Amino acid sequence: MAAFDPHAPAPPRPPFDRFGGTIPASPVIVSVPHAGRDYPAALLAALRVPFVAVTVLEDRYVDAVALLAHKDETMLIQRRARAWIDLNRNEQERDPAIDEGARASGTPIASVKVRGGLGLIPRRVAGAGDLWRRRFGADDIATRITQDYRPYHAALTGALQAARARFGIAVLLDVHSMPSLGPGGPRIVLGDRHGRSAGARFVDAIERTVRAAEIPCARNTPYAGAHILDTQAQGGVVHAIQIEFDRTLYLDPAGDLPGDGLHKTAHLLRAMIDSVEAEASGRITAPHAIAAE
Repeated sequence: MAAFDPHAPAPPRPPFDRFGGTIPASPVIVSVPHAGRDYPAALLAALRVPFVAVTVLEDRYVDAVALLAHKDETMLIQRRARAWIDLNRNEQERDPAIDEGARASGTPIASVKVRGGLGLIPRRVAGAGDLWRRRFGADDIATRITQDYRPYHAALTGALQAARARFGIAVLLDVHSMPSLGPGGPRIVLGDRHGRSAGARFVDAIERTVRAAEIPCARNTPYAGAHILDTQAQGGVVHAIQIEFDRTLYLDPAGDLPGDGLHKTAHLLRAMIDSVEAEASGRITAPHAIAAE
């Protein structure tokens, strides 16, 4: 056994926070991949637009909703900002317009998201245009993938497999937020890749909970989920569902900070988690209990 060296550098802190015990307490695993507000100095130096333009990419403070909702299930919250690297994209969704290593990395995936400027490294946002002063070097992006992307995915896979090993089943709830879809539009959107990433009974359980709270809800339109659901779902044993909350449910009127609806929205997320756990465990719940909250 190697001797302890008090002068040795501490291992690097992972780019995400993990909540819950080492042994999973629930078959439900919660993921919050897009709420990070950690903007490295290298990102700030490369911006060609005002800083506020890239904060539009955040699922603004939806981590505050998740933290208030959390009990003892395993939960991962990414700290790195989405503008730095997007965890809900394939490693090969690399944009040659800003990524010098895109072609050298293999066959880049020219997906609709990449073509729209929202690949692994976002290139542009609506209303602000192109974000960066320059292209990023191959080594730069490789480091982001190694240090800030893969650790989250490895931890998420490990958590789901541990839950499956203990409970025989695991259900991922991937928590996001969305801009308002306008009058009459849904305020919560559930994505299951059009039925491919999760059993209908789990999505049904969440939808019953949302409708009992008298909040308009939709499935897969306009958000059906993306890379995280595609990679984590395993037919019949690991289910994966994306949940999009309208930001007006929990942010202040300026859309900047948590507002008066924060606790009510967290209570609703808690009820969703409980409904999925009950479904996975074969228990009966009463979703109407939250309607008056």
